[in-house]
Amino acid sequence: MPFTRGKNPALTAGSKLPKLNATSNENQEEGQQAKRSSSPPHGAPKKRTAFIDITNAHKVQISLPGRKKEAGKKQVKKTSASSESAKNRANLKQLSVSSDGTPDEKEKRDAQEGNEEELQKDVAAPVEELVAAAPPAVREVPAHLQKQQIPEEFDIDSENSEDCCYMCPEYAKDIFDYLKKREERFVLCNYMPQQPSLNPEMRAILIDWLVEVQENFELYHETLYLAVKMADHYLSKTPVHRELLQLVGSTTMLIASKFEERTPPCVDDFLYICDDAYKREDIISMEASILQGLSFDINIPIPYRFLRRYAKCVNAGMDTLTLARYYCEMSLMEMDLVSERGSLLASACLLMALVTKDLGGWRPILQFHSGYQTSDVAPVVRKLYEMLLAPPDDKLRAVRSKYSHKVFFEVSSLPLVNIDILEKAISQ
Repeated sequence: MPFTRGKNPALTAGSKLPKLNATSNENQEEGQQAKRSSSPPHGAPKKRTAFIDITNAHKVQISLPGRKKEAGKKQVKKTSASSESAKNRANLKQLSVSSDGTPDEKEKRDAQEGNEEELQKDVAAPVEELVAAAPPAVREVPAHLQKQQIPEEFDIDSENSEDCCYMCPEYAKDIFDYLKKREERFVLCNYMPQQPSLNPEMRAILIDWLVEVQENFELYHETLYLAVKMADHYLSKTPVHRELLQLVGSTTMLIASKFEERTPPCVDDFLYICDDAYKREDIISMEASILQGLSFDINIPIPYRFLRRYAKCVNAGMDTLTLARYYCEMSLMEMDLVSERGSLLASACLLMALVTKDLGGWRPILQFHSGYQTSDVAPVVRKLYEMLLAPPDDKLRAVRSKYSHKVFFEVSSLPLVNIDILEKAISQ
């Protein structure tokens, strides 16, 4: 019969713990000089050995076999060295005392220098032994592992050298280079032919509704983008009936909230915004299905993060960045832009915003940090322009309404840039 933790099987109910006798104090004093016994006293819980090693290692004298002679040699050597140092210090002391028959200043100075040299030798001897016993020099870091040297004109992180907690200036570029490489694992294609019950219009309506959810719950924009990405990846692998499309969207928003938010909404909140069309068990079951379908790898690079990084490269104002965000959020509903990588889409949105604000085109610093040339960004810019040029759909008003507020600088009401000016900027 197993015993419960913390109870002594030798004690019965109602029995008292035995009192410690007078010899226990003596044993405690002796225990400070000797190794503790592995067996606990009667009635006391057994302590972990790790705790004894950590807390009492300086009190325990451990004798290992085969090392007594070496220890004796070290002790003799240490004693002889200390005796020589004591003699040198005594000679210095005698020379410092003034009395009859004291040597002249030159002899005194020579004697002091000689004794100081002896003391230095005594100190340097163990250092030389340590240097001789030191391991060989570490090999040079391979070229592919060395930190990339950023030219001074392209350095945008040194100004945040004091903020190591949030801005990560020492490896900020390494982070975004890693995210850009990670995008290759999440490249999508037009998956609508694999969905017999869905079409691009249904997907656009779902995302328009998710924008309203993000705004009403006051969630981060990263949560919205991640939810859309997870929904697209899940729909590219699993056929879904149109009646369950809203369940997929609300569940991906729930997962993204858990990943991005400090205080994510609960399941009941999502049941409420779905007008109780689903049950609690439905959301939990769909959550498990989505996570398994994505192999629990939900850290998908999103264009919103790249957009903030690239806007910092050109010191874009908040109004210019918000305009680029508006273009980027509008692109979430466009099925033709699902296959574009987030970093490339962010570059195209920023270039359009810069041209619209008459702030120039694609600059060398943007090419350095994004890795894209103007020729790479141009096709995506043309797709964005065609999307914004199309007449607005009355069913898809969430994004335009959201960015028509003053807090977003009313960027959705700005006129679209002339196509000739845009073509001139992207053809350079």
